[in-house]
Amino acid sequence: MIIDTSHIPDEPGSYLFMDEEGTVIYVGKAKNLRKRVQSYFRKKESDPKTAVLVEAIRSIDFIATASETEALILENTLIKKHQPKYNIDLKDAKSYAFIQLSDDPYPRIGIARKTGAKGTFFGPFVSGRERDHLLAMVKKIFGLRSCRRLPKRACLRYHIGTCPAPCIGAIGQEAYAERVRQATEVLKGRKKNLILELKAEMERLSAACAFESAITIRETITALEHLAGRRMVTPKHASEGDLINYRVTGGEVYLLLFHQRNGTLMEKEEYQFTESPDFLSEFLVQYYSDHEVPGEVILPEKVDDAITDYLTKLRGKGVLITIPKQGGKRELLDLAGKNVDLTWFSGEERVHALRRALHLREMPDIIECFDISHLSGTAAVGSMVRFRGGRPDKKNYRRYSLKTAEGGDDPGSIREVVRRRYSRLIKEEKELPNLIIIDGGKAQLSAAYSELKNLDLEVPVISIAKREEEIYMPTIPYPLPIPADDPASLLIQEIRDEAHRFAVTYNRIRRRKKVIP
Repeated sequence: MIIDTSHIPDEPGSYLFMDEEGTVIYVGKAKNLRKRVQSYFRKKESDPKTAVLVEAIRSIDFIATASETEALILENTLIKKHQPKYNIDLKDAKSYAFIQLSDDPYPRIGIARKTGAKGTFFGPFVSGRERDHLLAMVKKIFGLRSCRRLPKRACLRYHIGTCPAPCIGAIGQEAYAERVRQATEVLKGRKKNLILELKAEMERLSAACAFESAITIRETITALEHLAGRRMVTPKHASEGDLINYRVTGGEVYLLLFHQRNGTLMEKEEYQFTESPDFLSEFLVQYYSDHEVPGEVILPEKVDDAITDYLTKLRGKGVLITIPKQGGKRELLDLAGKNVDLTWFSGEERVHALRRALHLREMPDIIECFDISHLSGTAAVGSMVRFRGGRPDKKNYRRYSLKTAEGGDDPGSIREVVRRRYSRLIKEEKELPNLIIIDGGKAQLSAAYSELKNLDLEVPVISIAKREEEIYMPTIPYPLPIPADDPASLLIQEIRDEAHRFAVTYNRIRRRKKVIP
């Protein structure tokens, strides 16, 4: 049986395989959902267990997350809920182990299954792999001993430089205690303050010409920054409830409802219906009349107090309606919104939304976007990225070293790269885009539009200004009435951000070449 995987995004997250009855039979996680899921169906020779699993798959669902580590948390939660038959033998029983610092004069670092012994404990952890990674990094960065008893002579770890050998007195108790303090900061998740502290020390040592010591600290900072993005500890006080986010486009509402458990989105439910003046309130009334009402409902906008009273009566006790503006709940709400975009507006669907929003005559299948990057007018460069079918077409990205425009003249720079790009495409009779996006305001847009007219090109062109995400078209003095969170605007923002990233990268390369003799 052929399984369609075209709807699965290139995002981190967790995926669920269902059988013909809709029962979840396997839950997995991935850094790239599409590639991971497709790998199951490309394998010619797989082990018998995987072959049986693939044979039983009839449908696939997914939940996108902010990172691969978030996907680990979600995977663990989904497995505990659904108990999929093909996951039973795959889970590591040590996934909830702790990291322990003993209370010895020279504390050792290691793994503990329980917190009853003496010492300081950190965890529990999302998975054994994440815990082991953090343990190995802390041991390497701070050189804490791991031996259960201090030996009488230095071991191999001392000779390879990963332990300061307190066993032979090569390090004093006070100096070792400072290492333990820094390691404790990292294990408690306070890496940011420690990094700032180490940077100050590095600058002090550099000023004192102690360059070798400064380099050692710099390597420590690099290792800590690598750890900074990893979320490893299972949240202890995360709230539970339902979370709802949606997009409205073309008179239709695209809504996802997530049941939130332990600070993680799970069990998404999809709804699509015609927009009405009070569609959110109507949805809440209809949905919770047939479903269990949670203690908290997180929404992107306020609803009438009568809705809160209604839900309270259904539940029999208080219900909290939350509209977060910042913090963890806001991040979850934004993540739910991202899942809305991935579910309905990824790829071709987002291109259709863009065509409707801009009232284009033809589908903007090929979109090219330009950006200019410079540092106070120096090392000015241009970039052009191409998206095809709503996805990056990286082999057709282009970089430009500006030849005629002066640094800091963004409209002039846009004029130059637009002229160079499309005069070449015309000369070589190559495929032209269906839509051109300019990163900037009305001045940059006017420059691009003027150059296109000089080339006798009638390709639609728009610009997007960073501050308010306002979208402009030539000859129209006011920004288009497209909300910043509309799927069409989100696609434009994504393309603009990619062009900006590409330009900034090239600008840095140019500046480095000027610095290096």
